[in-house]
Amino acid sequence: MTELLYQMDSYIREFAAAITGIDTDQNGVFLDRTAFYPGGGGQPNDVGYLIIGDKTYNVSKVVRGNLHIIDGELPPPVTLVHGVLDWERRYQLMRTHTAMHILCGVVWRDYGASVTGGNMEPLSGRMDFEFERMQKELIVEIEEHINAEIAAARDIRVKILPREEAFQIPDLIRTKINLLPEGIPEVRTVEIVGLDLQADGGTHVANTREVGHIRISDYQSKGSINKRIYVKIE
Repeated sequence: MTELLYQMDSYIREFAAAITGIDTDQNGVFLDRTAFYPGGGGQPNDVGYLIIGDKTYNVSKVVRGNLHIIDGELPPPVTLVHGVLDWERRYQLMRTHTAMHILCGVVWRDYGASVTGGNMEPLSGRMDFEFERMQKELIVEIEEHINAEIAAARDIRVKILPREEAFQIPDLIRTKINLLPEGIPEVRTVEIVGLDLQADGGTHVANTREVGHIRISDYQSKGSINKRIYVKIE
């Protein structure tokens, strides 16, 4: 099993690891531990590089949670490597992902609307909700409420719970469809204290004040009860 360092500490920028295998077909290496997030839940994968001696190998993608895809020549089958994340990009994604949870938490708390989809890039994202109607006045109200949660400086807590314990938490799954695979023994939860608690695998900041200002840049109707909200992080 690979030790997934990002699960409990999103602030790890560099790490030491050992190569446990090489996949020549996909041009990647397996590591015994990693801080690279492989992507999922709308959050893109991390990028960065591996250092071996005086050589640097760019990591462009991570698949299956542990296969680090290398741009160009594969490293030799040595044991120890030093991994480095593109921290500026990762931290932007952390701020963005937390912003999306703030938006989700406010819309669920204030309007009882479920999430039907979402996606993000560094400092921008979109989220779909089950709203029958959406107008400018509602968007202004939502934007005020989400930025009030940032100003409240709420802590973010991460836990890994046994599946049975996790599913006793009311409204743990906020998406319209439960995306958690059947049979997984543990569930990772992300809590914005006093606002939101969800099952989630991505990386987040430690406090809502780190997000910055959230601006709702646009909104669209994607169906009779499906409305899309676009946000920018400033």
